[in-house]
Amino acid sequence: MSLLDSFFSPSQTSLKVCGITSAEAGAMLVEEGVPAVGINFWPKSKRYCAPDLARQFAPSLQGQILRVGVFVNASEQEVLDCYEANLIDVAQFHGDESNEYLSAFSRHSLPFIKAIGVSQPDDLNDLDQFHTPYLLLDAHAPGVYGGTGESIDWHLAASVVQTHPQYSIMLAGGIKPENAAEAASIVSPCALDTASGSESAPGIKDRAKVQLLMNALNLV
Repeated sequence: MSLLDSFFSPSQTSLKVCGITSAEAGAMLVEEGVPAVGINFWPKSKRYCAPDLARQFAPSLQGQILRVGVFVNASEQEVLDCYEANLIDVAQFHGDESNEYLSAFSRHSLPFIKAIGVSQPDDLNDLDQFHTPYLLLDAHAPGVYGGTGESIDWHLAASVVQTHPQYSIMLAGGIKPENAAEAASIVSPCALDTASGSESAPGIKDRAKVQLLMNALNLV
């Protein structure tokens, strides 16, 4: 089974730790057995990782951990360059990407995750428009991209998981060691996505917190 298929398997809630900026952080996550890592290519992020920096460590992670590139309203070429440079295995689009933009990646047969900012049930009415089976549910915050740290209604997320089994759904927003087990139990997502919940400071990954997250999801 590929890393992508394993990560999105509905049989076990997986974990993505987002926002690494160094080889040391990547190596630590591999050592701890974390299934997926996020590399944030949005320049306005507190955890921004420039492509030139990612080239120093991301290729060496191939095959050891699923590498997810986080993009916000990036050009199609910028994303394709990251695929071609072997920096990522899958893209995660966290901006206002159009249906036409998303369909282009579908035509390229390149896997991608679409993040959806959820504030009300109507935000989840037409999931087919995103041209991917991989969806991330996050809190809705106009003008704020790449994760807000705020939680969405977990019971609403759970209803989406239950009524749309054809989609592989991730849950983000305020995930931390103290609530990861509860989030997984209520929502039953394919994976939880966390950034600040795995850190001692923005971009500084905390091994102890990562271990607690892995334990909470029975991934060790």
